[in-house]
Amino acid sequence: MNFIILASFILLAALIAHQLSRSDKNSKKAEENFWNREREANSIRKKPLDDLNYIQIPYETLPFHILTENQQVRDCMEQVNSLKDLKIVNLAEFTNTDLKLKYGTANITVLSEYDQNFTLLVRTLYKWGRLLYEAGYEEEALIPLEFAISIGTDVSGNYKLLASIYKSKEQVSKIEDLTASAGNLTSIMKKPILTFLSDIAHTEK
Repeated sequence: MNFIILASFILLAALIAHQLSRSDKNSKKAEENFWNREREANSIRKKPLDDLNYIQIPYETLPFHILTENQQVRDCMEQVNSLKDLKIVNLAEFTNTDLKLKYGTANITVLSEYDQNFTLLVRTLYKWGRLLYEAGYEEEALIPLEFAISIGTDVSGNYKLLASIYKSKEQVSKIEDLTASAGNLTSIMKKPILTFLSDIAHTEK
């Protein structure tokens, strides 16, 4: 019996050692591939940015006329207006290395600015929608919230608030649409958002 236990222990130790060795080799290979891509990316010359999916803010449809006496709401409006003449692009699906390979190292700074503008926009849209909703303007709140979804926001609160509104209206198909949108996300927020949407879709009103 002791021999069997010892043999099992030795076999287990060998398997663990093999897995660790394999993992170490994979890790080194991944690191090597990363640096090879990074070196290649740093040699790419500047390229045109014409094919970027630039976001156009629908100023004519956003609820700028609602709750203008509320300072927080006004701040949101001013923040969105401040982006009017800036370029906005959702680059969440790309790493810096991807962007350098595609557009050249010299474009990294400006691309980062475009992506930061996107982050500022979607966070502001969520805050704006939440403030309107909390003040009783549910229909108007849907406008910035739904626009944020349409451009690929990964702000979890945006999904949660919209799903709650749709749930209260018994608009199941719209929760399904939200789930489809969340399924296209590439950020770390994808899984928790999908989990929440699944839970709310299967709970009683």
